[in-house]
Amino acid sequence: MGGLALIARELGWEVSGCDANVYPPMSDQLAAAGITLHEGFDPEHLPDDALIVVGNALSRGNPAVEAVLSRGMKYQSGPQWLAEAVLADRWVLAVSGTHGKTTASSMLAWLLEDAGLSPGFLIGGVPLNFGVSARLGGGSFFVIEADEYDTAFFDKRSKFVHYRPRTLIVNNLEFDHADIFPDLAAIQRQFHHLIRCVPGNGQVFTPAGVPAIEEMLELGCWTPRETLAANHAKADWRASLEDAGGTSWTLDAPEGEKLSVSWGQRGAHNVANALGACAAARHVGVMPAHSVEALARFKGVRRRLELRGEVNGVRVYDDFAHHPTAIAATLEAMQGAAGRKRLLAVIEPRSNTMRMGEHRAALAPSTAKADVVFWYQPRTLGWSLDDVLESSDVPATINEDIDELVKCIVDETLPGDDVVVMSNGAFGGIHQRLLSALAQNQP
Repeated sequence: MGGLALIARELGWEVSGCDANVYPPMSDQLAAAGITLHEGFDPEHLPDDALIVVGNALSRGNPAVEAVLSRGMKYQSGPQWLAEAVLADRWVLAVSGTHGKTTASSMLAWLLEDAGLSPGFLIGGVPLNFGVSARLGGGSFFVIEADEYDTAFFDKRSKFVHYRPRTLIVNNLEFDHADIFPDLAAIQRQFHHLIRCVPGNGQVFTPAGVPAIEEMLELGCWTPRETLAANHAKADWRASLEDAGGTSWTLDAPEGEKLSVSWGQRGAHNVANALGACAAARHVGVMPAHSVEALARFKGVRRRLELRGEVNGVRVYDDFAHHPTAIAATLEAMQGAAGRKRLLAVIEPRSNTMRMGEHRAALAPSTAKADVVFWYQPRTLGWSLDDVLESSDVPATINEDIDELVKCIVDETLPGDDVVVMSNGAFGGIHQRLLSALAQNQP
């Protein structure tokens, strides 16, 4: 929603909004764009002559929503507004999937930008090459992070069906969003709605041999498809890792090109993200050789394995991982970093699916690559982490207070340790609190 506000401002609209508990980096972007943000949902914040763009976090009973309906105000969902105001005359490149959407769409936008195509984009994070999460752009292309979450309280279709992409990446497909989807089949159905919207002269890119994706595509696909994989001989686009950390790898493109990649990103999951971005960029004319060079200049995404600081030889990273698969991928990417000793994981189970306990059985195994795990038990978590602790093969503790959690982490750390903090929220500002506490704890 913040990204949509930035784009509307670029289009010349007068923009204001209301929300609860907005935190950086989005709050900083809105302020820099001169967009007024009201805390809370007081109906007095709604101008009578405004078009109200409603986010999917709001439901009936919210005072602002009730005021919009009672006053007969004009309203739309965010995806519908974007489709009509921006996407109707653009070539849309969409990145979908359970994991990696933000990073892969950031990479794709950068590959197009580096090739001089000046794409517009809407991304659920801040690509460091751009410094903003959304912009209108000056060319024909628009890159969008295509989310399967529902659209609005009055539109329960997935958001991505509004975007009508011509180029589509399906990164992966797992069960998530248990608050709106009863099972994997329901998610597959929504992804197939997206497939139905891709024209026959478009292109679909998917990983090779993923059962959930193959089952979904068996329902029908009317668009040419190319496959992606690491070390998979039958894939159209292939990546071969040259080191365990994924900092060097080889790209095999369908035209027979074999290109070496050296870049600043880590992890096999980021190699997979880059493979899809290179393939999608090729569909709009950016050659793989150019993409490989541009990847070396890709700076990453804020809150995706972002180094927040180093104190007394201890590095503190921030990562958005909030699904067991993403937690495992993040820790695998960090394991064995050159010159580092131990890997400490600090995890807040905060997503709606986590709060419902759907992934509890997978949480302990997801931390296998860590040396020590610190779990934060928020009050909103509807179940106890004790079972996760009991089944963990890694030394682990639970804390219900962030100050106490910070103290426990500081007491455990040694010079040369990496601390990875994982949450899809602000986590009470724990990153800076931890760095400050480490600075006060002189070795």
